Amino acid sequence: MSEHLKRVFAEKKEQVSDQCNFVIDEGNHTDLALSYRINRMSISFIRRPILAKRFLAHRAFVTFLTAGFPTRDATVPLMMALEAGGADIIELGVPFSDPIADGPTIQRANTIAIENGVHYADCLEYTRQARKLGLKVPVIFMGYYNPLIAYGEEKAVQDAREAGANGYIIVDLPPEEAIKFRNICQDSGMSYVPLIAPSTSIDRVKFLTGIADSFIYVVSKMGVTGSSAGVAISASLPELVARIRAFTPVPLAVGFGVDNRTHFEFVTSAGSDAVVVGSKIIKLVLDNPKIEKSTKLVEEFCREITLHGQNPPPLGRKNGTAPSAAERPNGVNGTEKVEPVLPIPEGETARPELEVNQPGKLPSRFGLFGGAYVPESLVDCLNEIEAAHAEAIKDPEFWKEFEDMFGYINRPSQLYLAERLTEEMGGAKIWLKREDLNHTGSHKINNAVGQILLAKRLGKKRIIAETGAGQHGVATATVCAKFGLQCDVYMGAEDVRRQELNVFRIKMLGGNVIPVTSGTQTLKDAVNEAMREWVTRLEDTHYLIGSAIGPHPFPTIVRDFQRVIGREIKSQMQEKCGKLPDAVVACVGGGSNAIGTFYDFIEDEGVRLIGVEAGGHGVDTDLHSATLTKGVIGVVHGASSYIIQSKEGQLVPTHSISAGLDYNSVGPEHSHLKYTGRAEYIVADDEQALKAFKMVTQLEGIIPALESSHGLWGGMQLAKTLPKDKDVVICLSGNGAKDVAEVLLTLKDKKWADKLDWHVAQ
Repeated sequence: MSEHLKRVFAEKKEQVSDQCNFVIDEGNHTDLALSYRINRMSISFIRRPILAKRFLAHRAFVTFLTAGFPTRDATVPLMMALEAGGADIIELGVPFSDPIADGPTIQRANTIAIENGVHYADCLEYTRQARKLGLKVPVIFMGYYNPLIAYGEEKAVQDAREAGANGYIIVDLPPEEAIKFRNICQDSGMSYVPLIAPSTSIDRVKFLTGIADSFIYVVSKMGVTGSSAGVAISASLPELVARIRAFTPVPLAVGFGVDNRTHFEFVTSAGSDAVVVGSKIIKLVLDNPKIEKSTKLVEEFCREITLHGQNPPPLGRKNGTAPSAAERPNGVNGTEKVEPVLPIPEGETARPELEVNQPGKLPSRFGLFGGAYVPESLVDCLNEIEAAHAEAIKDPEFWKEFEDMFGYINRPSQLYLAERLTEEMGGAKIWLKREDLNHTGSHKINNAVGQILLAKRLGKKRIIAETGAGQHGVATATVCAKFGLQCDVYMGAEDVRRQELNVFRIKMLGGNVIPVTSGTQTLKDAVNEAMREWVTRLEDTHYLIGSAIGPHPFPTIVRDFQRVIGREIKSQMQEKCGKLPDAVVACVGGGSNAIGTFYDFIEDEGVRLIGVEAGGHGVDTDLHSATLTKGVIGVVHGASSYIIQSKEGQLVPTHSISAGLDYNSVGPEHSHLKYTGRAEYIVADDEQALKAFKMVTQLEGIIPALESSHGLWGGMQLAKTLPKDKDVVICLSGNGAKDVAEVLLTLKDKKWADKLDWHVAQ
């Protein structure tokens, strides 16, 4: 125990009350201990301060603090300061590398905490230490699902209870995906707190209120976490609270955007039983990182909000009901900017479970993988997209509209016999599926066209997308230009550097490129930022995701529009050879070109399906992107899949010379194909990919994309091992024009020029 904590302990020791079920044990003088008696259920323990405040016509104050921020030793003193300032409940944020529902302030706090080496186990220790110091208020762990999976769900809950925690708010674990975790919490007497957002339909409100136990977290606005003193809470909040209140007596806690006492009073007058403040507290600490100052300022801020120790007057609520319009405050001196009223979704009938076999639903999983692990604010929007896609794929007119675009796309793409490459390998015939000849230079246009037609059906006017290599960004900007829609493309700053030509092409087409400077500044971070942006403008924006990744239904949608690749290979091989290929090969990052190539061959057991991942500097190093080869099962970007992560469940930096394969996860259908053994996944490292790039360029006069070069290497090595009467089809997914500058830069390094025996840049 640090000297600072010992001083805090000495100050708090006399304040500990037997009524709060804490017992001081000084039998071990080397390590003062306090055993926390759990002789009551955590659920009632969490409810108690909320109901007590309601009885006094006050409202409970719920605070949020990221564990391990700004230093490892600051968390416990800050927890004590929160309680001293009047906090009734503390949400302790479990650090995660990719917090998609959080704004810049809490993102920064997560990054700092992870840099400090703080993870779930440390959150347990902080809670133990705080209980030893006499912390009485309930502690709820708030964060994301993947660190819990990495720790072990049952062990995580058991250890949290033993440490003195009382429940969980898991931002990306909606109840449909949380059946196992909710059962574990229920068996342990721990609370599982659901979230309800302004976009949540009435049907779903009924469902969520039906499973709530201690309280419900009500998100006051669409978007990510963050506060602003100059922006009032949404004017529609009272109606939202009243809608929820109609279905449940369970207490409601409202968060997102609360910054000051005026906000606090408005939220309570809107009918809330508790008010949550997080980003404001984090910002105070961020601006004042020294522990002595930050604890003082945090306590003072909490007192300003709660009027703790000042005998605050009742807030004027009657019987927990929402106030009339005349009773609602209009802001500070009439000068605050008020957000526009948010629509309250309509609904009529409740459904006890939201099953995938209902009308308008598609299977949400591929065996163990897939699902929709997303913030509540995205759930109904994903349901809308799913229903639209389910309807579209059954509509012949939709497919006619899609096929009418084939002349624009340049489909069917050619199946080309690479005779010189075949001769060089000395084995099976090598066929190249020429997706590089498509309009925009890659397979990405297939999905972009399909989704833009879907967006039109949904009436969306704005398109956002993520991109790594830039090919998807170019394809998205292209179809937006064709259909006259606004286009914003998120791209990691490192990929912006690597893919300068594609960035310029996107801008030429009228698109807006938004560099992402958080995290590793690559594809995963672009996905995070696109999802954060999407949730703020669901009403007019479609997220045109570029790979077979993300939450359901995106992996299915992307596959359905890319499977044209495999269908054409089947018919073209029958036409040219009168048979199916013996193997189809494709590079795999997120995996859209590969699943499009594989899907129509899955039932053809005589056809080998081979995906080639990016080995980077080698799979025995930390610098690779071989997710299926070296990853573990987890949840990121809304889906269960294989992930490259630390043992604590944090995403770690990956590497590939090809920007489009530089990704920590992979499409869930690929994970299923690996898990079942139907597909094989191998690795090509940077050097091997560059060798394939050189060989195809010089032997066939085709400059392939660096992503495709990984698949080419794998297919060429396979062809060597097969007799000459066999046929291997490789998906040449993209044109290499975008990579010429990167290859030139690489070959200017004499070491690489010597390795490849390619001195064209010297």
